[in-house]
Amino acid sequence: MTLALTHAHGDRITVAHEATGTELFAYVYRPEAAWEAPKPYLHPIRTLSGAIVTDYRPNDHRWHKGLQLTASHLSGQNLWGGNTYVHGEGYLAQPEKVGSMAHVAFEEVSVAGDHAVIAERLTWHPHDGELWAEEERRIEVSAVDAAEAGSWSLTWTSAVVNRRSEPLRFGSPTTHGRPAAGYTGLFWRGPRAFRDGQVFGAEPGGGDLMGTQADWLAYVGEHDARDGHATMIFEHAPANDHRGEKGTHPAHWFVRSDPFAAVAPSWAFHDELVLAPGDRLTRGYRVTVADGAWDREQVVAHLRGHAW
Repeated sequence: MTLALTHAHGDRITVAHEATGTELFAYVYRPEAAWEAPKPYLHPIRTLSGAIVTDYRPNDHRWHKGLQLTASHLSGQNLWGGNTYVHGEGYLAQPEKVGSMAHVAFEEVSVAGDHAVIAERLTWHPHDGELWAEEERRIEVSAVDAAEAGSWSLTWTSAVVNRRSEPLRFGSPTTHGRPAAGYTGLFWRGPRAFRDGQVFGAEPGGGDLMGTQADWLAYVGEHDARDGHATMIFEHAPANDHRGEKGTHPAHWFVRSDPFAAVAPSWAFHDELVLAPGDRLTRGYRVTVADGAWDREQVVAHLRGHAW
């Protein structure tokens, strides 16, 4: 069972699973509307059976696009898109604060067997176009299991270097005064049908996982139009040290199932992350896309069998 890759230059790269005939995802890197903070994203993402597990420009947040890397509050600028949260005033239209992440070049676009690679260089800009950061991004597809698990995985690694002469301050609406809105970093928006889905982590007992720390988080949603469910599993790479045990900035989960499905391993949930001039911030994640409603035991067994 092999993967196939198609590159429509200047627009998108698609990766498909030949045995099932399913296009697993499209990586779209063409610029889009300035107010939505243009940046590359993955959409649609599909299960091996062809069910879509991402949303694109929903009417509640037009800047939510599949799976993308975001920076909602970055040194006074908004690389997230849309209105900007201002403490005491709510969300305001401030187009002069909306920036962008721009594609520069691909270092590698390849496929071999069940492994595909998209390696890209990007630049980050405030609204005026100044260079604030350079990013090296690597997206890899692996662990395709159509026969038994009905799942596949992608890893996303980004290394961001501050090119300003002053620190880059990564924040979120929560660091600016809005409770439980710590979205920044890698962000997934699920389809509208996934509202009120099941969310769970490694620890039994459930409970609200918003703003908590855990090695992984799973989201189970039920499809519209077709029968069945899908399970999304989000993991931190071990190198992230996401709990801050070695002194690096800890991460916390931003997760919602109401009024929409969304997950982000937030870079700045409770506190700002400050990146000094010339310093590099590297974070990696793995996202597993599975057909069916997996329970905690299935997720744990799968992760045990797919070490980093």
